[in-house]
Amino acid sequence: MSIVLRAASLLAALLLSAAGAHATIRTEGGLTESKAGASETYRLNVPTEKAISTTQVRLIVPAGVTLSRFQVTPGFTRTVTTNAAGLVTEVIWKGRIGPMEYARFFFQAVNPEQPGSITWKVYQTYSDGSVVAWDDSDPSQAPASRTTVK
Repeated sequence: MSIVLRAASLLAALLLSAAGAHATIRTEGGLTESKAGASETYRLNVPTEKAISTTQVRLIVPAGVTLSRFQVTPGFTRTVTTNAAGLVTEVIWKGRIGPMEYARFFFQAVNPEQPGSITWKVYQTYSDGSVVAWDDSDPSQAPASRTTVK
């Protein structure tokens, strides 16, 4: 393989990994769509994109989504905030995701009854206190994950 071809392959791999290197929420099967009213297992994938560790991951539960269970994530503690009706509104996982590592957090939820789009807001805190807001506050740099409910 020529040096130019190797360099091009390496550049393409780096660009593809950078493009997918965001905090994302997908179904357990990796999909971005699900059925209205369905019980679904979701996975929150959080890569560390800096040379320092991620120490906290905060998820704001979208309106209409009902979280029911969590898979244990070794090395992390989980704090759940609920509203007056007892519904989960926020989840915070604290632990360590080192540089060049990622963690997956699995949870079960019931989708809204009405078709539409779920926007997942995730806040990733690093060991220096900086926070990356995956919430569309800067869609070109830190887009929120979305699930289409059909």
